[in-house]
Amino acid sequence: MSATARRSIWIALAGMTACAVLAHGAGEARAAHMATGFKVGEVTQNTAIVWTRLTKNAERNWDGVKPPRENEPYVDEYIPSPIAVDDRVGAVPGIRGRVRVSWGTAEDLSNAQATDWVTLKNSDDNDFIHQFRLSGLKPATKYYLKVEARPHPSDGGDEITASLTGSFATPAENDQWQDVKFGVITGQNYWRTDHKDGFEIYPAMRKMEIDFLVPTGDTVYLDAHAPRARTVELARHHWHRMYSLPRLAEFHRFVPGYWEVDDHDAWTNDCWPTKVDPWMNPLTFADGFTVFRKQAPMGNLTYRTVRWGKGLQVWMVEGRLYRSSNRMEDGPEKTIWGHEQRDWLMRTILESDADFKVLVSPTPIVGPDRGNKNDNHANRGFTYEGDLFRNWTKEKNLENLYVCNGDRHWQYMSVDPKSGLREFSCGPASDAHAGGAPEHDPEIQPFLRVKGGFLSVEITRENGIPTIAFIHRDVHGEPVHEFRDRRQP
Repeated sequence: MSATARRSIWIALAGMTACAVLAHGAGEARAAHMATGFKVGEVTQNTAIVWTRLTKNAERNWDGVKPPRENEPYVDEYIPSPIAVDDRVGAVPGIRGRVRVSWGTAEDLSNAQATDWVTLKNSDDNDFIHQFRLSGLKPATKYYLKVEARPHPSDGGDEITASLTGSFATPAENDQWQDVKFGVITGQNYWRTDHKDGFEIYPAMRKMEIDFLVPTGDTVYLDAHAPRARTVELARHHWHRMYSLPRLAEFHRFVPGYWEVDDHDAWTNDCWPTKVDPWMNPLTFADGFTVFRKQAPMGNLTYRTVRWGKGLQVWMVEGRLYRSSNRMEDGPEKTIWGHEQRDWLMRTILESDADFKVLVSPTPIVGPDRGNKNDNHANRGFTYEGDLFRNWTKEKNLENLYVCNGDRHWQYMSVDPKSGLREFSCGPASDAHAGGAPEHDPEIQPFLRVKGGFLSVEITRENGIPTIAFIHRDVHGEPVHEFRDRRQP
């Protein structure tokens, strides 16, 4: 069959699906739903962000048109697809309506307070999203949530048409001990999920009752996974179809997150703000980055730090927005973090009196990485800034500082030979997305595993001594490697 014939069949199928969708929706009330659930993010001792999005349907489009291939060829010319986004598999069209959040410390919400109803209009700017900023929370406290939706005033009725509940806990004050457990993930390949409802790692992490999650980036792949996100609408579609998977939607109602961004969910592979990739036009780096900021519950900065009691402080850094071109000659002016962020990072690490300090980086700082890569601090192209930071950790005797990283499609623990800085790579979200590791050097990497899974970081007190454990886990949550360290008095 010729390519033209295949394309004709694809267009015909798309048209049939569109008609079916329209027929199914005919006569239905304009009820507001929440097919992508809600997310809680940026939790501090006193604040949190609750992300919501109103949707036309109660579930994603399970039966929509699937692209003829999972990855698209690189073509500079942009030809709009005849397939409407709402007709695609995984589509979650939005709808105008009203939404509010109630929260309290009683599980039955008997002592809850509530926001006002917020009206969301049909606007290309907001994608039917609203982020509620909760304040006045108490440290080391569990909160229960209810998010409710009802139709837009113009669509008739005040009946609540969707309601979801969840919970989250706040960190303890800096001088109070708190056992903490959190997860680190990367590499969510939509076409390589290992369960029809999402990824196996999500129920595994939920079963462990982690306190929070840090997605390190590559949460979606705008530039590779069909349909390629060459418009803002398609970029949003990548996020909608990922977070409408039931396992992800369920998980984030009960586990807060601190989202980081990397290349594939910012724009394109190994990108920086001024990079030129014509095969992504008309979508720009600024467009892709703006979509990320909207689709994740975010504060004002994409680099930040959060304290979880006396035992733990975590830093989340930004590796795309402020970076130099990868092609720039290496030297003092070439940077991944930008000078302002780097100064902030080093200053706040020194200021912290936490027992354990964990830097979560979207990309490796220690490595080693593959020789053909040139996009992170473990590569030759960023040797100056990489050496500057690694050597600084040794100069300041930061034996209680550790790095967790994403981006790589394999799990490892590495120890930098010069500085002693330890790095733990979480590995991709599924086994099917693993591969590509460089040759194993046991002198640098005590542990290497080319499989999927996640990393759990656990802070406890053993016989009164603060202890941290980095545990590599497979996709089902089973431990495959563990490193423990103690903070001696």
